[in-house]
Amino acid sequence: MEELESVTTTSRTQSGQPVSQPRAQLPHYWGTTPEREYYNLQGIKSSKSFYASPRGLKLFTRQWLPLRRPRGIIFMVHGYGNDISWTFQATPIFLAQNGFACFALDLEGHGGSDGLRAFVPDVGLVVNDCLSFINLVKHQDPQFQGLPCFLYGESMGGAICLLIHFAAPEAFQGAILAAPMCKISDKVKPRWPIPEILTFVAKYLPRLAIVPTADLMRKSVKVEEKKIVADMNPSRYRGKPRLGTVVELLRVTQYVSERLGDVSLPFIVLHGSADVVTDPEVSMALYAAAKSEDKTLKIYEGMMHSLLFGETDENVEVVRGDILGWLNHRCGGGGGGGGERDE
Repeated sequence: MEELESVTTTSRTQSGQPVSQPRAQLPHYWGTTPEREYYNLQGIKSSKSFYASPRGLKLFTRQWLPLRRPRGIIFMVHGYGNDISWTFQATPIFLAQNGFACFALDLEGHGGSDGLRAFVPDVGLVVNDCLSFINLVKHQDPQFQGLPCFLYGESMGGAICLLIHFAAPEAFQGAILAAPMCKISDKVKPRWPIPEILTFVAKYLPRLAIVPTADLMRKSVKVEEKKIVADMNPSRYRGKPRLGTVVELLRVTQYVSERLGDVSLPFIVLHGSADVVTDPEVSMALYAAAKSEDKTLKIYEGMMHSLLFGETDENVEVVRGDILGWLNHRCGGGGGGGGERDE
């Protein structure tokens, strides 16, 4: 990884957000504090391991647990080109501090998991990987029995959460969808005739990384100092999208956008109005079309794609507060019900 002259971050904040402290290179997004010590300082437990999926892939996993008995279980899915070991951790750490047991895996071709980097030729197989991992977690510890189970997905992970819901409609008590990629925004989608050409070439060279798109991280993260931290992620995919992955994501997002009316579980969808990676209007369409009786829409004026890291600390805390309030309302804090729209 390219070495930087300086970066602004530290491990002292309770929220895991960076504050000013010069550092040439960081082993973790929070700074130099070792993982175990950092988790102890945050008042949680965490561990990592590998999971062998039914199709034989070795998938890297993490869990973040509260020190007391959990109030609920949250299965978390990261976005395209991302992983669960860098800034993604800030959200499950926060949720574990508030009593929720969080679990996640690096998807095929991402982070520490098997597969060609950023190559996702069949999202259906990824959904099956997630479901088998989820079922294992649910039954691995007696303290998890009977707890409400939720899905959490960022960007592409949001679309995968909806596909998991379609595959197992009764398995979850709700979903948190942060800037879900229910449809690829026209602002980053290649223009005609490029998609048609790519689809043709992908039949023969699906692994080829040539799709002409800008660096999504720089279109996602607002705060300049946080762009530096995000760019230091040793597992972040920096290459051009692969043909097979792009064609598959176009197919999947089209499929999801056509099935918004089939969404029936309780959910909160959160989106920034200035997001140019995923389209906030599609989240509005999800809210309008879903047959869920318990649904909430939050549109944050001026916020970009990376709601839970890339914004100012104040904005991140607003989004976190909305997520925690939604969870509290459904885990002994008053129950759910009814639609709520906030733009």
